Amino acid sequence: MKTWTVASAGLLGVALGLAVGAGTSRAARPQDQQAQKPAYTLPEYNAYKAADGEQNPQQKVKMLDAFVQQYPNSALLPFIYRDHYLTDYALKNFSGTIEYADRMIALGEKVDTQGRLEASVARAQAFYVGSGADKALQTPDAQTKARDAAIQGLKTLDDWKKPDPMAADQYDQQKKGFTVMFNSIAAMTSNTLKDYPAAAKYYKIVLAADATDAVSHFRLGVVDLQLNPPQANEGFWELARSIGLKSPNGPNEQQVKTYLRNQLLRYQQTSCDKLVDDQMNELLTLAASSAERPATLNVPSAADLEKARNDVGNFIPALKGGGDAGKTMWLATCGLEFPDVGVRAMEDPNVQGDTITMKVFRPAAQDADAASKELQAATESNMEVKIAGQPEAGRIKKDDQFRFTGTLVGYAQNPFMLTWDKAKVNAEDLPAEEKAAPAKKGPPKKAPAKKAPGD
Repeated sequence: MKTWTVASAGLLGVALGLAVGAGTSRAARPQDQQAQKPAYTLPEYNAYKAADGEQNPQQKVKMLDAFVQQYPNSALLPFIYRDHYLTDYALKNFSGTIEYADRMIALGEKVDTQGRLEASVARAQAFYVGSGADKALQTPDAQTKARDAAIQGLKTLDDWKKPDPMAADQYDQQKKGFTVMFNSIAAMTSNTLKDYPAAAKYYKIVLAADATDAVSHFRLGVVDLQLNPPQANEGFWELARSIGLKSPNGPNEQQVKTYLRNQLLRYQQTSCDKLVDDQMNELLTLAASSAERPATLNVPSAADLEKARNDVGNFIPALKGGGDAGKTMWLATCGLEFPDVGVRAMEDPNVQGDTITMKVFRPAAQDADAASKELQAATESNMEVKIAGQPEAGRIKKDDQFRFTGTLVGYAQNPFMLTWDKAKVNAEDLPAEEKAAPAKKGPPKKAPAKKAPGD
């Protein structure tokens, strides 16, 4: 069985951005194939020569179509198909490129490995460039075919041997480029088809070949967060890494930051937006200085935060201890309103207009006896409470014990201090208003003596 042989080493160029390159291979001319009698007629050969030599691309496509219609079983079809998909690509007819690249690949062993690889490269590049605007390439069927073709392209690439005229370093570089391209197409289409595990697998292969591919870092991050359950630590790291690389060909930095922040909010559902910003900035700082995700990186989920909120007995101990437990507890509780927080006033209130600030102490112990002893033994405050719109709270004095309801807004680990805002003291715990002492009465005045009649 005769095969279509590519004489030169240059395939369609593959840049990192997957744009088609200028250099293309040239097929061996039919008359050069073998000295034996050709498997085509002279009219077939002349029709091929005329179409191949046509310089006007629109006219060339018409001539190539006419050849296929007139000679549907011609031995020259590999040359016709190749001319067709290259011309279609030049005309930005990406669907046409894909159609005739597929026809070339479908010829199987009638085309040699390098010829099938070149057609696979052309197909992948046409799909990459054209699928964004061509709705026909966005259907599940088209996406599935593109993924299957990319996977087949990888198998063909495994069979591709270095052509003799090609330098070894050029061969290695092209093979790496083709590996990135086929896996990128397989990853993109898997993502569109919602096969997220497969998409993650292909993007990881891309990044193993080129760890500086910022776009693939971003796309892998998106996929990781789509997995069930989400691979949050990996996903948020990949998003941050796509920014940290500072690649001129990377995704838009501000758009990635907005996406990263929104995903953190959705994943954690915390009440303090500032903490989301702090986490994002920490991620970006780490990703800008390291190519590897730190083993200690942990982004707690909404479920983790809910568990921490329910661990009432560990509220103050976790915050005082810091570390991951303290971080999780703070994320879980910041911005929440707590009812009836029992405390002891460590100072007289500081009244500034309508706002009353109080330094208080809250025991960490949950056992009533232990908490009472801790409360009495305290010498320094561990909470600052701001009360507004409750002037009667100013009657509280040092060492008074009371309950308040307020919103937790601030936390410092060392020295340990929690800050509360919009607080109200439980009315039952307010000291009674002191009444003014009644004015003293003087001795009663004597009535004047009555005069006797006639006096």
